[in-house]
Amino acid sequence: MTIHSFVRIYLNKTCSRFLAIINQNIHSGISLLKFSNIRFFFLIGLFFLLTPQIFAQQITISENGDTLNRLNSKGKKVGKWINDMPELRGEPGYVEEGEYVNGEKDGVWRKYSSVGDLIGLEYYILGGKAGAQKYFDFLGRLERIENWRAYNPEAPYDTIPIYGSGNGEIVSFKIVKSQPYSVKDGKWKYYNPETGVLVRTENWDRNVLVVPDESKKVMANDKPKKIEKTPEMLEWEKKNKGKKGALRDGQTSY
Repeated sequence: MTIHSFVRIYLNKTCSRFLAIINQNIHSGISLLKFSNIRFFFLIGLFFLLTPQIFAQQITISENGDTLNRLNSKGKKVGKWINDMPELRGEPGYVEEGEYVNGEKDGVWRKYSSVGDLIGLEYYILGGKAGAQKYFDFLGRLERIENWRAYNPEAPYDTIPIYGSGNGEIVSFKIVKSQPYSVKDGKWKYYNPETGVLVRTENWDRNVLVVPDESKKVMANDKPKKIEKTPEMLEWEKKNKGKKGALRDGQTSY
């Protein structure tokens, strides 16, 4: 039941009481029809007077009695909300539900497709994504896991890395005053929803995609391979064992 229903019931009761008082004191020459018209215009006037406030609050009552989509005295979203997000730039629309604290998303938020399928589980700290975020296809199969780092209101200062120019290597760290933020931080994993197999992993360091140093990786694994000797090579070594200046010219004995 929406707030409009409560207002309508309240206005009807108020007007009924108002008319009852008038009807008890009407003069015999005045038609009751006129008072019915008064009741009608009184209702219409009050409805339009209160409508801006009603729409501003957007209050609804869920089936289990929870009050949804409330604004506080400063016009900021508080408590449980359901947001209907339309299609944008080719991306399909969705519905999300969760809680606001002083106008900021906080805690667990659930995303649903337009037909009601759960497609995302997100976690917020005062408006910023924090920790693991999980996203699913329309059949509920895991598609990816994102990791985010959010502002911690209990930590007044933060340490940020300073990167060198061109190589992406961290050269130092700097202590700064914390500000509300949300950045990609940690491993992002992408899955094949049909098989559940991990197909790709990204490693993020505060919005910087960490690219593995392939040269170091090759050097670390670049061990000399053992060469298998052919019978001809073994025969040559046997014949020329101990001879100085023997030169292997690639020729065979036949």
